[in-house]
Amino acid sequence: MTAADKALREARAACRRVARAHYENFPVGRFGVRKAARPDLHAIYAFARIADDFADEPEYEGKRLELLEGWGKRLETCWHVRSEHPVFLALGDAIKRRNLPLEPFRDLLSAFRQDAVKQRYETWDEVLDYCKRSANPVGRLVLLVTGQAAPELLPLSDALCTGLQLANFWQDLSVDLPRGRCYVPRADAAARFGVDVEALARGETPEGLGALIAELADRTGAFFEEARALPGRLRGLLRVEIAATWLGGSEILDQVEELGADLLTERPVISPLGKAEIVWKALRGRV
Repeated sequence: MTAADKALREARAACRRVARAHYENFPVGRFGVRKAARPDLHAIYAFARIADDFADEPEYEGKRLELLEGWGKRLETCWHVRSEHPVFLALGDAIKRRNLPLEPFRDLLSAFRQDAVKQRYETWDEVLDYCKRSANPVGRLVLLVTGQAAPELLPLSDALCTGLQLANFWQDLSVDLPRGRCYVPRADAAARFGVDVEALARGETPEGLGALIAELADRTGAFFEEARALPGRLRGLLRVEIAATWLGGSEILDQVEELGADLLTERPVISPLGKAEIVWKALRGRV
């Protein structure tokens, strides 16, 4: 084994540790992806996870945009200049071997830069634009790495990723609001339901909140319905893994709708038994 081979193996191991430490947020790549492809997905996830932390975590306050700018510069060169950074060494290798486009990675970074400076969203269209850049690129990259990126599957993947991102926004209301962030569209909430997003941030429970949550859940559910056909169009065990991802997101969304205004104090979670049921349903193709 050459020194370069050893360095790449160690870089891939570092990315794998990042992915394994965050498996709740990284549902793809545990069993539905061929072993040879997993290091590439781990590298993609490590790239995104660390950049997301730059945008969100308290220790990076005051230097978020600077760090993201540096992350972006590394991205632009890693595929043709061997990087000393383990994430970009592994990612550059994946980009070259898989001939991956840089645009999905650039989209992710644009979303993270937005997170660093924007904490409120006025309209539903603004929220969807964010999802287009923060979530949809991940699904497309998974399909590219696994060799299943047929053009007709990309809209289904986008729908699933947007649905998952939206469900996560509503799931994390009780976590995000104390941090000052809220993805509930402010103008829509006020005009249609009389809900002041700033009141939510203060811990108040406006009268129209339950109806607003029901509306958000209904709109989010439409994306899951659009994506329902995706697992059945995939090959191999990826079909099962994406089915489980769809089922898990749908379960969270059901809990969001059930909790309604209680989302301000409770966070939906899937129990171990619930996870087992999801896997069983996915294995049987019940989506």
